[in-house]
Amino acid sequence: MDEKRLDEIIEKYPYPAGRTLGVLREIQIQERHIPMDTLKLVSEKLDLPLSELFALVTFYSFFSLKPVGEHLITVCMGTPCHVKGAEKILETLEEHLGLSGEVQDGKYLQTTPDNKFTVEIARCFGACSMAPVLHVDGELHGYVTPERIPEILEMYGWKR
Repeated sequence: MDEKRLDEIIEKYPYPAGRTLGVLREIQIQERHIPMDTLKLVSEKLDLPLSELFALVTFYSFFSLKPVGEHLITVCMGTPCHVKGAEKILETLEEHLGLSGEVQDGKYLQTTPDNKFTVEIARCFGACSMAPVLHVDGELHGYVTPERIPEILEMYGWKR
């Protein structure tokens, strides 16, 4: 991200209280990740230690230091979803999308080679009554079964 675009984002957040997370969130949305060089620039512009920004970016699951695909699939692994088969949902996604299921840097984040889909996990969406659930680009899908995975993926351009 160039310095001019970053300055425009920072100008949207004049109050220090919400500035840091707001700026990082906008970068994540625009860039589909937070590049390390941009994080360094944010550190300089907001006069914050890089280590503090890095801690924020690695703490919140919304942020990623690696580019994510065109469609972000987030599988809930909270207790109700886990009990109702979320693990099998994740395995089925991995099978259909050709993902390895590896955890990298302490975080599950897998992207298809064509950068069409990224799959991640989260702990709870607060939609336990519809377990198991997943989000695709922020859209909630409830009562998900392994058999429904192809149908859901096709809604976002996946081809069998």
